[in-house]
Amino acid sequence: RRFKQWYQRRVRGKMAADNRIDLSLVPATGKGGRITKDDLLQFISSGSSASTSQVKVVAQEQPVATIPTAQIWNNSLSTQPNEQSGKDVTHEIKGITKVMVKTMTAAQQVPRFTFHDEYTVDSLVEMKSLLKAVGKEQKVKLTFMPFIIKACSQALIDFPMINAHVNADCTAITYKAAHNIGVATDTPHGLMVPNIKNVQNLSIVDIARELDRLKVLSENNKLSTDDVTGGTFSLSNVGAVGGTYASPMLVVPEVCIGALGKIQRKPAFNDRGEVYPASTMCVSWSGDHRVLDGATVARYSNLLRSYLEDPTRLLFMLK
Repeated sequence: RRFKQWYQRRVRGKMAADNRIDLSLVPATGKGGRITKDDLLQFISSGSSASTSQVKVVAQEQPVATIPTAQIWNNSLSTQPNEQSGKDVTHEIKGITKVMVKTMTAAQQVPRFTFHDEYTVDSLVEMKSLLKAVGKEQKVKLTFMPFIIKACSQALIDFPMINAHVNADCTAITYKAAHNIGVATDTPHGLMVPNIKNVQNLSIVDIARELDRLKVLSENNKLSTDDVTGGTFSLSNVGAVGGTYASPMLVVPEVCIGALGKIQRKPAFNDRGEVYPASTMCVSWSGDHRVLDGATVARYSNLLRSYLEDPTRLLFMLK
């Protein structure tokens, strides 16, 4: 026990030193007023600092780094560039953004391909509308995402090579038994990718509840380590901010990620050759080209499309 306490103090001390944190300014929630690792992570991600040297106003030709807007503009207005004086503002890259630098740098090393497709989801829109009352009965917000996540999981049963991890030197691929589906989430604290565990065993209502739970935790920067690790396949809902197409970056060591465009009405032809307003959704896939080929992802996308364009087929396949 003494060794554990000593080790935890060493970890907290190193974390504080690496991020230039004065421990006396960190709110403590641990037993006996001790500062926990979560206290430090919360303090770091909140953008707090014990030293004014972490935010410097300097005049220079170019900013030293580009930091996501959600990470920067949560700070006070005094840290914004002064357009009248012509002075730039430099922020140290830290917290969640620092983690994102590492993960995106690793993802960039992987040769990937991108594949785009378009689904006609009139039946899905109708089903969601019909089940809206059920969602209220279950006290859960029923969006399109629970249906899409469950359909992705069902399609993964036939394509286990897509629900996989590749080791660092790409000498082995592990087909994962659990469908732990990550959902990239834009939060005031930066980009997070929490994942829903064992989607293959969950109902659509279960998935909706888990999405709500992860959304609240993400917004309050309270996600646990378990929530953000162990993912096997990921989705990015770019449509939530109005996007249509994307070229999503892989979440290494996963081998596939999909970006979902917003569902929008477009003119289309029905079986009789008549023009009608169809509900369509664009989907963009990125795959690890070292272990996946475009044809495999295209076939996976075709199966997923069949479930989303005809949700009764999905319900028929569920156990």
